[in-house]
Amino acid sequence: MTKVFIAGSEGTAGLRLASRLKERPDVDLLEIDSRLRKEPNEIKKLIEKSDFVFLCLPDEAAREMVELAKDTSARLIDTSTAHRTSVGWAYGFPELSHEHSSAIASAQYVASPGCHASGFISLIYPLISSGIISSDSPLSCVSLTGYSGGGKKMIAEYENASRDAELDSPKLYAMGQNHKHLPEIVSQCGLKVEPIFMPVVGDFYAGMLATIPLNFSLLNGKYTIEEIREVFKAHYKAQKLIKVLDNEASYLFANSLAGRDDMEIFVSGNDERILLTSRFDNLGKGAAGAAIECFNIMCGLPAETGLFLG
Repeated sequence: MTKVFIAGSEGTAGLRLASRLKERPDVDLLEIDSRLRKEPNEIKKLIEKSDFVFLCLPDEAAREMVELAKDTSARLIDTSTAHRTSVGWAYGFPELSHEHSSAIASAQYVASPGCHASGFISLIYPLISSGIISSDSPLSCVSLTGYSGGGKKMIAEYENASRDAELDSPKLYAMGQNHKHLPEIVSQCGLKVEPIFMPVVGDFYAGMLATIPLNFSLLNGKYTIEEIREVFKAHYKAQKLIKVLDNEASYLFANSLAGRDDMEIFVSGNDERILLTSRFDNLGKGAAGAAIECFNIMCGLPAETGLFLG
């Protein structure tokens, strides 16, 4: 039985991880006394007993945890932004390429992707790797997320009965174009130009729609919508957690995959303009689900083991 410790199990990602892993007969989930969860010596004892440690912590706390674990044999999966562009860390999006999947399988350290980043990268990586668009293309993305992505503080704010009426409407943030997921987006897609990135929080608990508009003039050649869709189908062929939908969408709801761990990709538009959309749960394929997928691969198990798919 694989021994697992979740550092930060009281946060939103940590709670989802714990709920998934507690149901698995192959996992022995080690838990720390809540009164001792910030005591380094107690944490170190649990790390030393563990085969795997999930880090569901703020960036600085995640870095400190890595220092505690460096002399142990524990394999780490970090859900924070602290190590997503760090040397020596595999990037936890196995569907991007065979190289990504192989690196995850053999890694001691894996950085699980950010939710907004997962949506963007799932759409642009296949197009750049196939040569359909160039790495210096001027790109933009609108990424709509449920408020659970903001953690306990934001959840409490949105679920407060006397909350500000402005929270009834969508909230655009990171207006200075400095969102914390941009470095991994640029790094993983090999972009030479940072995209215009517009994250939006909506008044719903969980779910995500990342949408990238493309004018056909940005493509390196003439393609139809159907041909672009086939590129995505070929790229994600046989993947259990990512499905490319056959038909164009006339409308999409962001929370349709709430509670699930898979992702859907849509190619819509007309003969001049394309809309690429990735739909998933920000706590699923955008956080805990992605981390468990990496854990499964590192254990030599099917990627979808213990996950909720449609």
